[in-house]
Order: sequence, then C-alpha cells, then structure tokens
Amino acid sequence: MEKFPLKGSREIAAEGNSYITAYQSVLKKSNGHTVAKGDITCTQDHPLATSSLTKESNGIAATTSLSVGDNDDDDMIDITPHSSPGEAGESSNFNYKRHTSADSDMDGEREQHYSRSHHHAPTHSAFGDTLDSGMAFYGGSDAHDDIPGIGQYDDFHTIDWQRDIARDRMRHRYIIKKRQDSLWDMLKWKTWPEIMGMDRNGTGAYIMSYFWFIIWALFFAALSASLVRMFAPYACGSGIPEIKTILSGFIIRGYLGKWTLLIKSVGLILSVAAGLTLGKEGPMVHIASCIGNIFSHMFPKYGRNEAKKREILSAAAAAGVSVAFGAPIGGVLFSLEEVSYYFPLKTLWRSFFCALIAAFVLRSLTPFGNEHSVLFFVEYNKPWIFFELIPFVLLGIMGGVIGTIFIKANLWWCRYRKFSKLGQYPVFEVLVVTLVTGILCFPNPFTRMNMNELIFLLFSQCSPGDITNPLCDYKRMNITNGATSSIEVTEPGAGVYHAIILLLLAFVFKLALAVFTFGMKVPAGLFIPSLLLGSIMGRIVGIGVERFAYSYPHIWLITGECDNGKNLITPGLYAMVGAAATLGGVTRMTVSLVVIMFELTGGVGYIVPLMAAAMASKWVGDALGRQGIYDAHIALNGYPFLDSKEEFAHTTLAADVMQPKRNETLNVITQDSMTVDDVETLLKETEHNGYPVVVSKQSQYLVGFVLRRDLNLALVNAKRLIEGIAGTSIVLFTSTAPIQNLGPPPLKLKKILDMAPITVTDQTPMETVVDMFRKLGLRQTLVTHNGRLLGVITKKDVLRHVKQMDNEDPNTVLFN
Repeated sequence: MEKFPLKGSREIAAEGNSYITAYQSVLKKSNGHTVAKGDITCTQDHPLATSSLTKESNGIAATTSLSVGDNDDDDMIDITPHSSPGEAGESSNFNYKRHTSADSDMDGEREQHYSRSHHHAPTHSAFGDTLDSGMAFYGGSDAHDDIPGIGQYDDFHTIDWQRDIARDRMRHRYIIKKRQDSLWDMLKWKTWPEIMGMDRNGTGAYIMSYFWFIIWALFFAALSASLVRMFAPYACGSGIPEIKTILSGFIIRGYLGKWTLLIKSVGLILSVAAGLTLGKEGPMVHIASCIGNIFSHMFPKYGRNEAKKREILSAAAAAGVSVAFGAPIGGVLFSLEEVSYYFPLKTLWRSFFCALIAAFVLRSLTPFGNEHSVLFFVEYNKPWIFFELIPFVLLGIMGGVIGTIFIKANLWWCRYRKFSKLGQYPVFEVLVVTLVTGILCFPNPFTRMNMNELIFLLFSQCSPGDITNPLCDYKRMNITNGATSSIEVTEPGAGVYHAIILLLLAFVFKLALAVFTFGMKVPAGLFIPSLLLGSIMGRIVGIGVERFAYSYPHIWLITGECDNGKNLITPGLYAMVGAAATLGGVTRMTVSLVVIMFELTGGVGYIVPLMAAAMASKWVGDALGRQGIYDAHIALNGYPFLDSKEEFAHTTLAADVMQPKRNETLNVITQDSMTVDDVETLLKETEHNGYPVVVSKQSQYLVGFVLRRDLNLALVNAKRLIEGIAGTSIVLFTSTAPIQNLGPPPLKLKKILDMAPITVTDQTPMETVVDMFRKLGLRQTLVTHNGRLLGVITKKDVLRHVKQMDNEDPNTVLFN
C-alpha cells in the first residue's frame, strides 16, 4: 500500500482534508465509522497509518502525506477535490495544478480550467451562484464527474492496478449510498442546465433555466385552470366574498360541495407552484368552509337547519385562517370581523375551540419547518423608539393608498373581463398572465423566489457577517461619542442600494401582476401578495429611517436613543408594519389584522406600531374608497349582501319601498275561500318566494305568511297521499271545521303557515327597516296599516333601494 498513487497531489494537502472528509462521510454510513470534521481521525475499528508517497514525472517531484487504513485496501481514500456541505468556504476559490510529463507549460491553463469547473458549486441562495458562502457539496455529482483527464494515463505509461481498483470500490460505495436514497435525492440538487448536460452557469444555462421556469409555470397554471373549468367552476378565486354572502343567509348550491373541495385543494397547489402572484390563505378559508359544510350533513341538527349550519361555517372560517397563518386567535377575530354576518356568543367560543384544534394539528405537523408554528417568526430584541411612530403612521397612509389603487384597478379589470369576450376564454387568460409573470419575475432574484421566502427575508434582521442577503451589505464601525460612550454607525454598501432597486422593480411588477391575477379562474388569494407589497415598501422605508437616524444622531427626536448602540433602528420591523398597513388597505381589517400579524411573526412587543399603521391605513382607505376588496367583489357580482358596517342615512319610509306600489295588485291567499286550482294558478302566474295569508279579499287583515316552496310541496304530497283531493277542494289555513257539503274534502295547510311574521307599519323609517334586515337576518317583512296588509318588503327590495339612494344601478342585484 505504500506505493498506491493517489488521486491528487501534494500541492492540495492543506485543502485536501475537507475533500477527504466528504469521502469519509460517504463511507461512514456503510462502514459505521465516525469521522471528526476537519481531520481524518477514525475510530479504533479503523486505525490509520501514515504513508509518505512520492511520485516523479520528468524530474518534477511531488510529495503528499496521507493517513490511510492498513487493514484493507477497500478503505483507500480518494483525494480528488470535491465540495462538501460543510466546507463551501474552503473550496469555492480553490485552484488545483497538476504537472504532466509533456505539458508542464500548460499549467496555467489547467489551473484556470479547474477553477472554472469547480467554482460553480450549487448554492441555496436565490441570488445566484456568486455568493462567497454558497453551499458546495459532494453528493451532487457522480463519483466520476471530476476534472477532465484525472485518472487517465498518458501515452507509453503503465497503469496502476491497485489505484484503479480502489477508485472502482469508491465508486461502488457511492452508488450503493445513492441507491439507498430516493430518486428525488439524486436529482434535487441538479439544475435544468445540468440535467441537459450543460454547465451550471453561463448564457446558455441562464436561457435554459429561464425556458424551463416558464414551461413549468404554464403547465401548472393550465392544469389548475382546466380542472376548475371542467369539474368545479366555483373553485376559482379566493372564495371569501362568496363565503361572506353565504353566511349572510344567501344560498349558493354546490359552492361548498365535495367537488369544490377537491378541485380547490388540488388547484391551489398547482396555482402556487405556477409562481403566480397569489396566496393560499383566502382559499384555505373556502376549503375549511367546504369541510364544515360536508361534516354538518352528518348531524341533522345542523345539516337540515341553514341557520345552525352557518354557525359551523363561521367556526370553519376561523379554522381556515388558523391553519393558513398559524394564528388561531386571529382566525377567530377574522371570522368575527370580516366574514361572519351573525356571530352570537356561543359561536364565538365554538370558533375558538375549532381554531384551537386546528392550531394543535398544525403544530403537530410543523408544515412551516420551525418549532413556532407561525409563518414568519422573527426575533427582534430591540424596542421601538417613540419617534418611529411618525414613519409607522406614514406607512399606514401609504398602505391605504396602495390598497385603494389595487382595489380600483382590480375592479376595473374584473369588470372588463366580465362584460367582454375575454370572460369566455378563462384558460387562455390564465396562460397569458402566467407567461407574463414568468417573463417578468425570473430575471429578478427577489421575484423569482417564493413569496413566503421573500417576505421572511424582508422581515428578518441582519446579523453581523451575513453576506447571503444583499440587504445586509452594511459597513459597521464604532465611533466615540464623548469620553465614554460610542455609537455604532452603519453605512449601506453597494449591495443594499442594488437590492433596493431590485425591490422597487419587484414592487411594481407584483402590484401589476396581482391586479390581473386576482379574479382569474384559478384558486387565488391576496393575503400573501398584499403582505409582500407592504413588506417591500416597509423595508425600503426602514432602511431610509435607519440611515437618517445614524446620519443625524443629534436631532432632538432621537437624541440619546442610539447611544451605546442601544435602540437601533430595525428595518425588518418596518417591513412587518408595512405589510400590515397594505393588507389593511386592501381588506379594511383592523383588530383581526393586528392580532394576525403579531401571531404571524411572534412580535408581541410591536402591537402599538401595528395598531397605528392599521388605523391610518383604514382611515385613508375609507377616505379614498368606501369598500374593501371583498365587499367590492360582492357588489361586482351582484350578491344580495347588506353590509352591517355601513350606515343608512336617508329619510325614506317603508311605504316608499314596499311592493306592490300604489294602484298595483297585491297577490295574497285567503284563509278559507280559495281552491286548489286557485292556488296553483297563483303559483304559475307569479314568482314570489312567499305569499301573505289574509282573512278575505275584501277584508285584508293579516293572518300569516306561507312560503312558495312549502306550498308547492304540500299540494304535491296532498294529491299523492290524501284520497279525494281535487282541484275544487278548498284550501284551509284555519283550524275551524268547514261546513259539510257534497264536494271533495278540503285541504288543511295550517301547519305550514307562519302565524308570527315580522311586520312593520307603512310609516316605519327605512333606517330601522335596514337595521332589522341586517341584525335579524330577515328575508322579508310585511307592511301593515291599522292591521290591514299593504305590501311586502324583501331583502332584494332593500338592496335595490340602497343602490338607488347611492346613485348606483339597482339592477345589478341578483335574485333573492
């Protein structure tokens, strides 16, 4: 073994230990050996002896010293340079020189060739392969994927049998190790250019990566849109506007069904994988509501009672936010403030329990890859300074403006889509938006990475020596402030300014793409895009405030705050506040937003800045536009939804709104003078959802109210089950026995009659009527005068009246 020629030379002895360690790590799984990092000391089962080997070629001597095992030649160590996960910093700039018998004058060229081939080690950074701390590794390439020519022989040389046998055994062990791993482990570290046989870097590799980035995005987006179009049209969008409408008492059959649940779940995965500017949090509320609706049918108490079912849906919405963000309390408040229409106290604690169970399951599965069960956990150990409330409020104002711009632009585009031919080609629209997204996002490393990762990057604070994040390219120094104190001065480097330019481009691109993406026929939310826009804005403002504070430390606002390096400005905090401000400007949330944000990040000590930004955002947003994004889409779709947060400030009366108008006929049913044929004729000629029951045509004193659906079912069942019922049978809504006659038996329907309908007088102010519809969840109310029936006010009538008083088109309201 003393004459084994080694794969390497003495000139890399200093660096060789790191590469030997890489091979040792390959061996230790199969041999059970342990290797100390940075050396080649093995266990007692594998004693090492030191051999000194000398190889001469054309009079040039190269001596190398190596510790090798003396018990078996299987334990030969191949010292061909590779990169190991722990030694990236040692190997990234390594140059290897090998002398040959004939080409000693080509050493410089070979050195450059090796440097090029081994400098391109794979990295885990989104900013390319030029980072000094990029993680190189050994297992990313085959054992023979070495320097070209290594291991080969020159002409008229003799082969070294033992050396080649040792190399083959090392190759065999490497294959055995990779066989134990999955196919994904063998491919996940390879880029598309490498799979195609190209170099990792260079123009061709960039174009290849660009091409496959767009191809995969188009494939996932097309699949998602096709599934939605073919199997579940209700699975598109975020679903929160429709959930709000359903919880207000509106029925949308199939919106919370099994197919919608399945396609929404699969399509959401595909949409996120396509790299579109959308989030998964809103659709998670829809998915949770589907689950709640399906499970409610297992219990007749909830499945057969629409009002009780909505208690289940309110709790399910809270669970959806809980698992989407890891924020159970924020989920309950979100359901209370933003989604639910009727939220009694018992529903509150039931929702709390549901969100608790959801958070417990989430913590057990740890999908976020950390022990905190939150999406963007950050640790800020410096308190905020009082003067920072000024930029925090400024961020709130900016968030309100950005939110309003997004809402107006998105409504314009959705309205155009709805009333143009573009709406007839939903898959084509998805593909075009995906193509534009891929083309714009790939060149910028900030837009290329996952949005969750970028938000976390913007939230994070810089640690000393952090060179993987260009936002942390600071030059830090301490300067003396007086005799005893010193101040840490930070000067942004070129990387920070370059990152700001990229972030500004990312902000413009993401804002524009979010406008066109939200509302497409794929599952898409807007929580994450809104948070991203706000965090970009906040990080840039935070860098500016940090620079201002350290450039002018003697201004009276901050005098003494930065002494001794204390109370330093944290740009990541500004990113968090900006994210809350923009999300508040888009959705107009306040309380639930603040709770979600501090649960989302773990920044409990920053509630006051979040509250200030959220309130400023809402005030500015309400001043520039009345509705949040969800309410705006409800109005765009014409859903019959009465917003409980709005006030009705007009002075109209119930008589001005009721149907029918003066000099029009009121369709009613008498309590004991109409036949089955008369009732069936009334049902055919009118389309009302219900009919008042009065004493007689001449004396229209109110008796009760009967629903159209119940009346139809009663007539059908009576003809099928009761013998003798004919078209001339009298329909009775009273309990008094009819006078005996020779005709067919009467049909008694008092059991389907509502004898206590909600009524108002004709002089009741519409402000009161609107509040009744909002708070009691009414479907209709009857208008009387001195006990006599005058008309009916339905929810559709109220909605149309509100539209008219607000100078809007009343015909946009859908059926009641």
